[in-house]
Amino acid sequence: MELRQLEYFITTCEELHFTRASVKLGITQPSLSHQIKVLEDELGVPLFDRIGKRIAVTEAGMILYKQSKRVLGNLASAREQIGELQKMERGTLSIGALPGELNQLVTSLLLDFHRDYPGVRIKVFGVEDIVNRVLQNELDFAITILPLDDDRIHKIPLYREKFYFVATPDHPYAAHEAMNFDEIKSMPIIMFPETHRCRQLIDMTCSNSGFELQPLIETTTIESLFGLVRSGAGGTILSKTLLEMYGYDDLLTIPIQNPTLCREVGIIYHRDKYMGRASRGFIDLLSTHIKELKRDEEPQVCDSEP
Repeated sequence: MELRQLEYFITTCEELHFTRASVKLGITQPSLSHQIKVLEDELGVPLFDRIGKRIAVTEAGMILYKQSKRVLGNLASAREQIGELQKMERGTLSIGALPGELNQLVTSLLLDFHRDYPGVRIKVFGVEDIVNRVLQNELDFAITILPLDDDRIHKIPLYREKFYFVATPDHPYAAHEAMNFDEIKSMPIIMFPETHRCRQLIDMTCSNSGFELQPLIETTTIESLFGLVRSGAGGTILSKTLLEMYGYDDLLTIPIQNPTLCREVGIIYHRDKYMGRASRGFIDLLSTHIKELKRDEEPQVCDSEP
């Protein structure tokens, strides 16, 4: 069994199509089929069910797929560690972040990181399936919402923050020093879609309070959300970080109580993954940046968390 065969096998599993896999690998389809057949003969079991032009991974194939990903991941980690011993500062750093302010938090530090590691190529992915990407070794680390209950994931807490009701100065609640959470059910609300983690926190709090949130408008982009709120279409609920990033002076922020909403943001990575010099450097840069931003803030005490 050769590493090349395992690479061919993994690609075929992920494409579930011999022709597409061969194109991705840069080899001919007959060569790929031959290598898979050699692998099956060596193991004595079929790795794929072939039904016409369609294929499906067998149970034995799924076992080999999972173990092969682990083997190749460990090999890549070994290469990285050896490269660092040789003072190599090249390679690629893949960082994940939930779409929105967390993604912008990461990208805001890219220039500073590039000055310290000019030879490292950086890829930033704004994705919702953060944990799965980390477990599949597709990301070196990621910024997401805590807590996460998975023993395979190592977590580094960064900060906690509250959410606020945001509206224009002519909103009926503009003069209120604070508002109860359940008051949002009687007013027009602009929100992110249900797949957004912040929206999920708000929906969960609504459910615990005995009602279902019915947004007037849902939008996937921060710019359009702020634009709608500033136009007077309705209010919204946003995190402190996002509000500080955009800093619109024409919007009011009203604290929410009974309950307050809060989230904890942190860094996650696979517990078995070797964190190279570049990864550690970016994590240190991010941690220092957060400490500077939150230096003068009081600890956040919240009633509701994800």
